[in-house]
Amino acid sequence: MGENLAPACIATTVATTGIEQAEAGSSGAPAVSTGYDEGGGAATNARQTVSEEFFSLLWGEKIKHDVFRRWLQGFSFSDFEPSALVQRDGGPCCVIAPVQAYLLKILLMESPEHGFNELTADKCKTLLIQAVCQILMKCKTDVYRIVTLEDDGENESISTTATVDPTGDEAGCSGYGQQQHESKETDRPGVDMHDAALIHPSVIERAQSRWTSETFHERIRFREHKNIDDVQKFYVQNFHVLTDECGVLLLLYTVLQTKGLEHILSEMSDPNESLIHDTYGCGSQALINLMLTGRAVPHVWDNEQDVGGMKLKGINQQSDIGFITVMEQLQYCTVGFFYKNPKNPVWVMGSDTHLTVLFSHEKRLVSPETPGEIARRVFRQFDPDGSNFIPSPVLQDVLCALELVSEPEYVELMRSRLDPENLGIILLNAFMNEFFPDDKKSTPDTFDLLHYNGIPNSNYSNVVQYSRGQAVLLESDVRMCNPSDPMLTCLQTKWPNIEVNWSGNRTPSLN
Repeated sequence: MGENLAPACIATTVATTGIEQAEAGSSGAPAVSTGYDEGGGAATNARQTVSEEFFSLLWGEKIKHDVFRRWLQGFSFSDFEPSALVQRDGGPCCVIAPVQAYLLKILLMESPEHGFNELTADKCKTLLIQAVCQILMKCKTDVYRIVTLEDDGENESISTTATVDPTGDEAGCSGYGQQQHESKETDRPGVDMHDAALIHPSVIERAQSRWTSETFHERIRFREHKNIDDVQKFYVQNFHVLTDECGVLLLLYTVLQTKGLEHILSEMSDPNESLIHDTYGCGSQALINLMLTGRAVPHVWDNEQDVGGMKLKGINQQSDIGFITVMEQLQYCTVGFFYKNPKNPVWVMGSDTHLTVLFSHEKRLVSPETPGEIARRVFRQFDPDGSNFIPSPVLQDVLCALELVSEPEYVELMRSRLDPENLGIILLNAFMNEFFPDDKKSTPDTFDLLHYNGIPNSNYSNVVQYSRGQAVLLESDVRMCNPSDPMLTCLQTKWPNIEVNWSGNRTPSLN
């Protein structure tokens, strides 16, 4: 009980996209083809069914009712932080956190920190659409396939029922954070209920969902676009597709269909493993990587690694958005340079149960590495335990990796200088003083950090707001581990000698 087998509407597997066009007159409306835009790339809008292979890749053999219910939510912003998305239930953080990360990436390029609380609802709407489009651009293989739900005459879009509190005083968008001054923005001409949910989600009364897995999959349709400008135009004109109750799911399906089933399977090492956990509803690492980089690879290390003769794929280039995880400190994985050093000072943070986002206004955190920083990174590749020393015999390998002189006679001379007591180890500080004595760090000693957690109950006072902190990089290379502080533990996988003073002495939660 409480589980849905693959919906009856599911069709034969379609290798490339995982979708099939339903025949005219089959279980509903006939297939149609329309275009919403004038000029631009032609858009097709056709009734679709999801292939069994696509369904199994995403959900496994069946969907538990509770898992599907937790994924039923649209994108909405916090009343207390205009640009922060709210996550209602556990599970869809693998979609919401990457969207939030790309939104912050765009925002950091445009606005100083003091402007964060001055963002209007229209600006936040634009940021959300831009973030979605940037993710889709990374996933595109041939065309953009925008997944929507078929309207019916009785329940147009079957969207969340909305009622507006008539008692609030009119206020501008600066009224975020003051629930007692909830806006009558929704009463204005030209503001529909979908935008009302975006402006003040706290005043929208959520009705019991009418969606089941089967009804959702029966009503899927998609439209194809060749150009990202047309995709952006579609979301501007149909913003409710993102904010309605199925908004997060529809974006997930859009990402997967735009990428294509065949391409996803070619990047995963185990195509039998579903992208969403069939019990807990959380996304796999392959799904997280797809949302962040456009590639559904299952690992977080750099490039490929040969494990027992198997080529296991990781991240193949510097990412726009970074990724760090407390699981690395627990030695469950190794996060590579490409993820730890993204192009923008924004990192998705992983705990064992949830994804959050870390970001900073300090652009020097992502400046190019100095030769000395490259040397420290390479040295630590040969020091997997983070002990700040390497065995003496691997010195030649380190010098080769750094493209320094590595002739055997020279290496033996350096080994005797760096390990004069013949202990069999070479310390990081001794190595740096010998080969890079005058190197200066590109990373500042102090910088701001902000943290986002989309679940209200995981925030102070149960409202979604950015937590702000001031970070200090200590002189010592000795890492002080504190198992009772997962936040610090996770940060130390990127900055081993970091300490952070969080506002109000409240360390934000990773869960």
